[in-house]
Parts: sequence; C-alpha cells; structure tokens
Amino acid sequence: MAEARSPAVFAHAPRHRELEKREPLTPELERDLAERFRNGDRDAGRRIIEACLPFVMTIALEYRRWGIPVEDLVQEGNIGLLKAAERFDPTRGCRLVTYAAYWIRAEIREHVARGYRIVRLGSSKSERRVLRIYRRTHERDPDVLAAQSGLPRERVVALLPLLMARDVSLDKKNPEGDAPLDRLASPLPSPEDQACEDEAQRQVATALRQIVTELSPREQKIANARWLSEDPATLEELGADFGVSKERVRQIEERAKKRVRARLTELLH
Repeated sequence: MAEARSPAVFAHAPRHRELEKREPLTPELERDLAERFRNGDRDAGRRIIEACLPFVMTIALEYRRWGIPVEDLVQEGNIGLLKAAERFDPTRGCRLVTYAAYWIRAEIREHVARGYRIVRLGSSKSERRVLRIYRRTHERDPDVLAAQSGLPRERVVALLPLLMARDVSLDKKNPEGDAPLDRLASPLPSPEDQACEDEAQRQVATALRQIVTELSPREQKIANARWLSEDPATLEELGADFGVSKERVRQIEERAKKRVRARLTELLH
C-alpha cells in the first residue's frame, strides 16, 4: 500500500493537454476503485489518483499569480491528492475530488508560504553584484550602482524599486486586519466539517421520511408534493386535486410543518 501512495506515481505525469482529454470516473467505478485501494490494490489506487489529476491542475492554476512555477504547484497539489486518497472513505457518499480539494489546497498553500517572494533577484552575476552593493551601502543613485556593478543604467533603474522593497510576510496583517495569506484560504469546508455536515443531512433526511409517514394521508400527500418533489406542486394544483381552496391547502401544510418541526426536535435531540 505504501508504494501505491508514493509520489512516484507522478514521475511521468501527463501534460496539461493530455489531462484535459481524460474522462472522469463514474461514481460507481470510483467507489469500486477506492474500496480496492483501501484493501491494498496498487493499480486501483493509481487509476483513481490519475483520474483526479486534471482537478489538481485546475486548483494549481488558481495560485500561479504568486510567482511559483505551475509545475511546482501541480507537484505539491499531487502530494495533497495522495494524502486525500489514502484517507478517502467512499462510503461517505462524497466524490474524491470534493474531499481532496482541502488537501490539495493545503499542500499548495504551504509551498507558497515557504517559497514566497514577489520577485526573485540575482538571476545574473551583475544583478547579484548590484544586490551585494546595495545591501552593503544602501546606495540609491542608479549612476553610482551602474558604475560599481557594470550593469547598464537602464537595468539598474528597473531593479532599484525591487531592491528597495521588502518581502512581506504572508501572515502580517495590514491596518484593515487582512493578511496576504487570507487570500489563499480555501472557501471549502475541511474534510472533517464536510463529513459532519453530510452525516447531519443524512440524519435529517432519515428523520423526515419517518415523520412524513406519521402524518395524515392528506398531509402526507401535501408533504410529498410540496417538500420532497423535484418539481413541487402549487397550492392551486393541490386544492383542485383535493376539491378545496388553496388557502385551505396552505393551512393544512402549515399544520403539517408544525408537527414535523416538533418531531424533528424530538428525534434529533
């Protein structure tokens, strides 16, 4: 199992255009592969992970404005995908890409925070010489720096604002209380929060189905037609069906809602 989780699975990762052509797994096939992966099937793990690679690329592109090579962001995202895949429980009813988004973004954000700098200086010998001179003397005259370093004056003029600027910590807040790191935060809930939310929704759905069976036949019909249908019926339609006014249907619906709320409180607390 450890080998299946190794980053070596991405040693020959496909290019972006190849990823765009990949067909996503069906929910049924993904569940089957995930179960096999949990039981130690290395090939199943490789297939389910590779199917999610286009999603990693999509997330990585969200962070390219931070000046980190996209290839590095993708590789970090892949590590997050691996971590998510080994924790993924297909019985939760959630797709792997939904669950993995948290882990992918977490790895990418950590990499950005470690290597962040607005512009990297000293890409040439002359630029490194200018950098050393500036750090030692804090000279701001472009003519003096150009003469001492041998770098063209035009290039020194372009570099000076960068030399004079300081790196800003991703955690440092501005007067408004915001920090650069806040802009990297994922809008998605954590896997733990998502699992709790899914479980709460399942409990409510189960309780609601049980409670509806306790209503009167007319209330049951209204509940199924108004609350549990993908195409809810109107009060007028139900009134015509029952041979009563829409106001009478509304009154019956409100009475049913009160009973349902009271029973939900009993069952869920």
